[in-house]
Amino acid sequence: MTASDTTPELLSPAGNWDCARAAVAAGADAIFFGLPKFNARLRADNFIDEDLDELMEFLHRHGVKGFVTMNTLIFTRELEAAEAQLRKIAAAGVDALIIQDLGLAKLAREVAPNVELHASTQMTITSPEGLAFVESLFPLERAVLARELSVREIERFQSPVAKTPLEVFVHGALCVAYSGQCLTSESLGQRSANRGECAQACRMPYELVVDGETRELGEVRYLLSPQDLAAVDLIPDLVKAGVKSFKIEGRLKSPEYVTAVTRVYRKALDAAIGQTESTVTAADRYALEMTFSRGLTNGWLGGTNHPYLTHGRFGKKRGPLLGEIADCGPGWIKLTNTTGVPI
Repeated sequence: MTASDTTPELLSPAGNWDCARAAVAAGADAIFFGLPKFNARLRADNFIDEDLDELMEFLHRHGVKGFVTMNTLIFTRELEAAEAQLRKIAAAGVDALIIQDLGLAKLAREVAPNVELHASTQMTITSPEGLAFVESLFPLERAVLARELSVREIERFQSPVAKTPLEVFVHGALCVAYSGQCLTSESLGQRSANRGECAQACRMPYELVVDGETRELGEVRYLLSPQDLAAVDLIPDLVKAGVKSFKIEGRLKSPEYVTAVTRVYRKALDAAIGQTESTVTAADRYALEMTFSRGLTNGWLGGTNHPYLTHGRFGKKRGPLLGEIADCGPGWIKLTNTTGVPI
């Protein structure tokens, strides 16, 4: 997307071919995906170099763009391999690169000048001044803002200082570390999140020790596990704030997740663009909950409220709330205060 583009874009994740097809069928304007190297989601299925030509031909045939994530830090000894990958990406007609490493960004400008350059959220761009600094180093076609910003803070980027179109995450998992730059995984298990090997240390239960004494936490042991982001109700506000790309997290998620979430946000974004009332229904919201959810919140977009965002009760996907268990036995459970959700 160039600075002259005015229609907001819906950007969906694709960890494999099935997810790419699902995103296209559900109405995505673009997908982002990774290759086996220099990719912050190495645990995803990912695509291989030999997929690039076929994948880009498939996407462009359906009017969809393809962005490659090269969003890890690059070591000096890897520059030759990184350059080779950049040349393959350019030759395949990839539309954009999502990059964290400033040195890699400079290299990409030199060897793949026709591929758009998108500043990854891991560049930690949190202010118009920060964006202006990155713009002073090299031209950008897009900046993916840090996920810790509120709608009000995003509105500040509409100042004349910032020229680059903005992208914001609107749905999916949140990282407890600032802009995804987690060092916990590497510290505890020698698996660097900034090298694509996140061990999800934030999703584990912890003990809290105060003045040498261990506190009893009961059901709130997941002290570092944020609930998931769902900003579907804030899409009109983000459009007004000048956001040009609405990004769904989830390159480790299933095709069913990609389909359901893309469909719901397609409806919400179309309504916001057309300035009509949103047609997102209770069934749509239920689909968002059921495809994958640790509990849904609007993240930091509504402002800072850490107890709301990270309540500590669980670290993995939750199913529907059916009610409270009143009694149970072999093969049966009796519920009270049932919610009416079909089983």
